[in-house]
Amino acid sequence: MPELVFFSGTMDCGKSTLALQIEHNRSARGLQGMIFTRNDRAGEGRLSSRLGLVTEAVEAGDGFDLYGHVVDHLSRGGRCDYAIVDEAQFLAPGQVDQLARIVDDLGLDVFAFGITTDFRTKLFPGSQRLLELADRVETLQVEAMCWCGARATHNARTVDGEMVVEGEQVVVGDVGVAAEVVGYEVLCRRHHRKRMTSASARAAALSPDVLPVTSG
Repeated sequence: MPELVFFSGTMDCGKSTLALQIEHNRSARGLQGMIFTRNDRAGEGRLSSRLGLVTEAVEAGDGFDLYGHVVDHLSRGGRCDYAIVDEAQFLAPGQVDQLARIVDDLGLDVFAFGITTDFRTKLFPGSQRLLELADRVETLQVEAMCWCGARATHNARTVDGEMVVEGEQVVVGDVGVAAEVVGYEVLCRRHHRKRMTSASARAAALSPDVLPVTSG
């Protein structure tokens, strides 16, 4: 039976890499799929992983009809055996409903990949709808790690090197970027609550608890 499967996890847990692996495995067996993405770090119409792998994809922007796109492709004589959707957290709830229609009405498997919560620990609307509709929700087994070595469970946004908890829900950035731009980091819950990123932890470690005392 065809399924809508939601692969979820924090940043750095290998979601895009797995999406590319599924595409490779299925295409190697002679199947043809359609790949969708939104706001990928590599730019419009790209599905990329931090390992350096990248492939072309259809950009599912605001108002884009995923179901209609697949139906139009099939109506023109094209082939589609499955669909892959990366950065699915950025989809509108209605677009997630369209993914369910692709499964139910067209009989195709749909594999959606995305993070569940934003930098404020709030559910993305797209992820929430996927949790409500998916036949299966799979948590990625590659665990991202906080700078302290604990399992990372939360996504943090930094601006000018400082963690922020206010602002627009969607601001595209990347991990390990220069401090003067928007960046992201994965943290354990404890350090997310304390707003302590790896940079602030290093700064704290370099600050002596007691000022040096000199004689004379």
